[in-house]
Amino acid sequence: MFWNDFKRPFFVLAPMHGVTDAAFRQVVAHYGKPDVIFTEFVSVDGLCHPKSQKKIVDYYLKYDDSQRPIIAQIWGSNPENFRQSAQYVSSLGFDGIDINMGCPDKNIVKQGGGAALIQTPKLAVEIIKSAKEGAGDLPVSVKTRIGFDKIMIESWIEKLIEAKPDAITIHGRTKKELSKVPTHWDKIGLVASIAKGSGIKIIGNGDVSSLKEGNDIAQKYELDGIMVGRAVLGNPWFFNPEVDYENVSLEQKIEALLFHARLFEKIFTGIKRFNHFRKHIKAYMSGFRGASELRAKLMQAKDSKELELILRSNAIIRMSNL
Repeated sequence: MFWNDFKRPFFVLAPMHGVTDAAFRQVVAHYGKPDVIFTEFVSVDGLCHPKSQKKIVDYYLKYDDSQRPIIAQIWGSNPENFRQSAQYVSSLGFDGIDINMGCPDKNIVKQGGGAALIQTPKLAVEIIKSAKEGAGDLPVSVKTRIGFDKIMIESWIEKLIEAKPDAITIHGRTKKELSKVPTHWDKIGLVASIAKGSGIKIIGNGDVSSLKEGNDIAQKYELDGIMVGRAVLGNPWFFNPEVDYENVSLEQKIEALLFHARLFEKIFTGIKRFNHFRKHIKAYMSGFRGASELRAKLMQAKDSKELELILRSNAIIRMSNL
C-alpha cells in the first residue's frame, strides 16, 4: 500500500471542485509534485449510471502517470453505489479511492452525502465497508471534518476507526464553521492521538500556507501528512522544496500560466469551454503593479492564443521566453 511508502510528514494535493482537474493536477506534478494527488470529487450515483459514466470520466477523472499516486474521490450516500463505483474506479487504474465525508455544500448535504455522513455514522461505516469490497486491493481513505454543527471528535472519529480506512484526512473545522474560523489544529492532533496504533494514516488539512508551516504543524501534532488546497492555486511550485514563491518571477508565472492554458485546451477541447480556465488567470496574475488591469483584459481571452497575444502586447510585461 503506497500510504506506507512515505516519510513523515508527506504532502497531499487536496480535491478542490472546479480547480483540481486533469490539467491543474498535471501542472502541479510538473512544477512541484506532492507525494499524493486527489481528483475532484465525483458522484457514485453518476458513476453507476451508464449514460453519465463516460462524461464524468472525461470531465473529472482523466489523469496521466505523472500524477501517481493518484486518488479518485467519490461522494454519495448509497453503499451499493459506493461498492460499484469503487470497483469501476479500480478498473480505471487509480492508486486509491477516497470517500468525501466533509463537503459542506447544501445540495450535497441535502442528498445525505459529504458532511451529512458525520450525522449518520452507521451509514458512514457501511459506506466504507462497501467501498472496500469494491476496491479490491486499492486502499480506501476518508476525508472529513471535526464535526457537523459542533466539534464531535471522539464519537465521530472512533466510528471511522472501527471501519479501518487506510487514511483519514481531517479538515480542522466543523461543517457549520466553514472557513469562518481558524483551523482547530489541536483537535486534529486529538484525532491523531485517538488513532495512534491503529495503522491508519492521519492527515491534517486547513489553510496551510507553506511547506515549512506544514512540516511544523505535522511535527507539533504528530500527524502523518498534510493536505493543502487553496494555497496551491496560482502557485504550482508550492510542494517544491527548492522553490521559494517569493522569488518566483513574473516571467515564470506567465510561463506557467500559458503552459497551464495550453494543457487545458489539449485535455478539454470539446469537453470544457475555456471560460472554466479563467479562475486560474486571476490566481497567476496578481501581486504586481497593473495586475488588475491586465487581468481584466486576460479574462476576455477565448483561448490560449488570445491569452498569449494579450500578454505580448501589454506594456507591463517584459518576457524573455514565451
